[in-house]
Order: sequence, then structure tokens, then C-alpha cells
Amino acid sequence: MILLRELTLADALAVQLIYSDASVRYLPRAAMTAESAASWLADQVIERRAAPGVLHCFGIDHADDLVGVIKLRPNRTSAALSYILRHDVWGRGYATTAVALAIDFASSALGLASVEAKHHPDNHASGRVLIKSGFTCTGRSGVAVTYIRHLASCDSTSASASVSASITSRVADRGQNTDTVRARP
Repeated sequence: MILLRELTLADALAVQLIYSDASVRYLPRAAMTAESAASWLADQVIERRAAPGVLHCFGIDHADDLVGVIKLRPNRTSAALSYILRHDVWGRGYATTAVALAIDFASSALGLASVEAKHHPDNHASGRVLIKSGFTCTGRSGVAVTYIRHLASCDSTSASASVSASITSRVADRGQNTDTVRARP
């Protein structure tokens, strides 16, 4: 089962593995070191607490193994979506499932009308994930291929979001309010 969960400071090693050389080859960033992963996580936790709702940054969890990160950055009625997976789990459908869960969260919990995404032109796998998830390619912007998924007329049980999802908002986690998105087989 795939679930999306809030990241914690204890996820530093897993985040470092996710943002490895192989996984960031299409991103404008270097692989993370142990120190940069811990710092990045601390920044995410601070941002989540200081400005709730500005960024929804979830860990992609498979059987208690953090295999990726997915983010939604809302802006009025839309959000920018981004995701990254640990290179040893590519090709297993985890990104497609995580994107479907994020879309369901964007529609149901955030009430957004659309979600936008982009990928490097050479990252064909990300393009396939977005197309499978109901996104429409809108062209190129700079050095990225851009996509949009309209949610206003979509329902979360559509074929493009074939995973059965339930959203539990504001789950108590060690005294902190968090969002958890779960997929059921």
C-alpha cells in the first residue's frame, strides 16, 4: 500500500537516498548529503509550521519505507505538483499512485480547480506518469515540458485516478497536526 505522509526530521537518511545522483539527474540541483538532507527537512518542517497551506510536502511511503517525496504548492485555485522517487523503486507504479493521491487531496481537501506539473524534456518516465494521471501536455516553458490537470469537472474516482483513496485530514502525530493520504489496494 502507498500512502502519503508528512515528513519528519527522522526521515533524513531516507531523503538523502531519495535525492541521490541518479534521482536528481534531471533536476537543477545536486544530490543531497547527510547534512543537506537534514537541513532540507528542518526547512520543510519550519515552513509547514510557519505557513500552513503554502506547501504540502509529503513523503511517499510504501510498507513503512520512504521511497519518494511529492509536493503541492497551492496558488489560489491551482497548485504546482512535483515529485521524486528513490532510483531503486522506479517502474513500480509508485509515482503514478502518489500523483493520484495528491490529485485527490488537491481536489477534495484543498478544493483546487487544477494542478500543473512540469518535467525535464529528457525525463520521459515523468511524462508518462503525468499522462497516466490525467494531465494534458500544454507545451514547453523554458527547459521544461508543462502539463495541466483540470479538477473542477473531475471526480476522484475517475479512471485516471484509479486508486481507491481515503483522506484523513489533521491526524494527530506526536501532538502536531498533519495530513495523511492513504491508498488502499
